[in-house]
Amino acid sequence: MSTTTLPIATTWTIDPAHTTVGFSARHLMAARVRGSFKTLSGHINIADRPEASSVSVTIDASSVDTGTADRDNHLRSPDFLDIENFPSMEFASTTVRPAGNSYEVDGNLTIKGMSQPVTLQMQYLGVMADPWGYEKALFTATAEINREDFGLTWNAPLEAGGWLVGKKVEIEIEAQAAVS
Repeated sequence: MSTTTLPIATTWTIDPAHTTVGFSARHLMAARVRGSFKTLSGHINIADRPEASSVSVTIDASSVDTGTADRDNHLRSPDFLDIENFPSMEFASTTVRPAGNSYEVDGNLTIKGMSQPVTLQMQYLGVMADPWGYEKALFTATAEINREDFGLTWNAPLEAGGWLVGKKVEIEIEAQAAVS
C-alpha cells in the first residue's frame, strides 16, 4: 500500500538498482537522443519539516549509456565528460521548498569540475512496501540544464545551418530509497 504522507524523518539511502538518472538532448537540431547513468549512490535526509530536508547524489560518469557504444565512448572523452579527469558528477541540495503538490529542490550540480545551481522539480510519490516488507520512498524529479554551463561545449556545425548537439539537456530522475 502506498502513502503520500511524508516518509519518516531519517536518512534514506537511494537504491541504485531501482533508480534511474536519465537525460535527453537534441541531435541534428530535431531528433532527441536519450541516455542514462547506470551507477550512482546517494542519500535523502528527510527532516521533520520538509524544508529542512536534503539530498546528495554521486554519479559515476563512466556509467553513461545511450545504447550506442561509439556515442557513449565519445561522451566519456575529453570532448564531453572527460571521465579520466572527472570520474564523477555530484548533486548536493541547498534548499527544499514546497511548490503546490510537489517540491522544488535547489542545489549545486557539479559536472566536469564545474558547479552550477540547478532546481529539480520533485514529486514525492509515497512509501510502498516491497514483496519482502521493506519500505521504499518513491520520488520523481526533472530539470533542464545548459550543458555549456558545465564546460561541455564540443559541437559540430551542420551543412544546412545549426549544430549537431543541442545545448539544453533535460534530466529525468525516478528514485527509490530505503531507510539506512
